[in-house]
Amino acid sequence: MSELLSNNYFHIIISTLVIYIFIVIAIRLFGKKELAQLSVVDMVFILLISNVVQNAMVGPDATLLGGLVAATTLFVANYIFKYLQYRFPKFGKIVEGDAILLIYEGKVIEPHLKKARITTDELMEAIREHGVATVEEINLAVMEVDGNISVLSKGYSNKTVKRRKTHKTISHVES
Repeated sequence: MSELLSNNYFHIIISTLVIYIFIVIAIRLFGKKELAQLSVVDMVFILLISNVVQNAMVGPDATLLGGLVAATTLFVANYIFKYLQYRFPKFGKIVEGDAILLIYEGKVIEPHLKKARITTDELMEAIREHGVATVEEINLAVMEVDGNISVLSKGYSNKTVKRRKTHKTISHVES
């Protein structure tokens, strides 16, 4: 009986790790969304994904201990991923991607907008949220790896970056 229980929990640990890695890869491949700025469609998607993969992680074990084993596995896996990203910057770039330069010296870089999968309207909304009225007033605008757009207007010193979260959900694609 004890072997059966330990095998069941080992199965939960392995299944949870596989699901965690799959979700990280899927988000990286299909575009990372900024979690604080989810649209209704994105929220429904995340709720449904969590429900779909829950059974794959714990299987028939719907006990408290089974859930705790799966949750602990997720916390440990997340800690290890974060540690590896910190310890090995190349691994971090593979998982997170690179920032994308969207505007340079008042000029929009159209191919980079396409790579980032954002429209000109979304970009304009983001720069207005930074208190800048026109593209010509911007020295640099960068889509960061977390989906935020950082804006450095020509009126600020090179050491000052004004950064706010955008209200639009913006996909990130490696440049």
